[in-house]
Amino acid sequence: MRKKLINCIIVDDEPVAREILETHLNRIDQVRVVASCKSAVEAFQTINSNDVDLVFLDIQMPDISGLSFARSVNRNLKIIFTTAYREYAVEGFDLRAVDYLLKPISFERLMQGIDKYLEENHAHKVKPATNEHDPHHDSMFVRSDRKMVRVGFGEILYAESLGDYVKIHLSGGKTLVTRDSVSNIAAALPREDFIRVHRSFIVNRHQIDTYTSDTIGIGMHEVPISRSYREEVMKRLGGDYSLRL
Repeated sequence: MRKKLINCIIVDDEPVAREILETHLNRIDQVRVVASCKSAVEAFQTINSNDVDLVFLDIQMPDISGLSFARSVNRNLKIIFTTAYREYAVEGFDLRAVDYLLKPISFERLMQGIDKYLEENHAHKVKPATNEHDPHHDSMFVRSDRKMVRVGFGEILYAESLGDYVKIHLSGGKTLVTRDSVSNIAAALPREDFIRVHRSFIVNRHQIDTYTSDTIGIGMHEVPISRSYREEVMKRLGGDYSLRL
């Protein structure tokens, strides 16, 4: 028996944000993107003329905000908020949102939101479509300087926390600064390739040139290893926990 498709729409005034989300959703066999809307007005029209189960909804949009849109639609229509702003989370969940995803949204985090929707609706969990040639498997999008920038995992040397921001150091001396947390960035990176070495630092294990039990050397950069992460780091690198160079 064929499983029912989840008909969803994307509502976001940023074209790049819509493209990223649609790319992620197209990797899930059980999900069908009915429409990608640039405004709440366009979304209302789509809902009125289509069978829609789930809405991926931005909050800050011109004319009608995502929160106002959510208050206006039928309660049977499920909503997952997709936004760059943490401060609306409480209000979003008060509106019975299935989930609240912070941009940049990784595929893994999106899958968690889809699974929450399925659990609420007593459906089977979905699996992503397999596509060995999908270029999005080795990169992610990062919001920087009012743009969504694609970053290849192989380009990343390390990432460091700067308060409410994260600075991502890339090969060739380039850097990106994004308003996010190191934990969110870590969740978007493949665990087999990246190691959390400090509450403020994540490193690409393939870019490491030298290491001791206290520091990691990447080119001219030196990244600290904190005591609480040391044992796990040494284990991941296959080194001696008591190493002192």
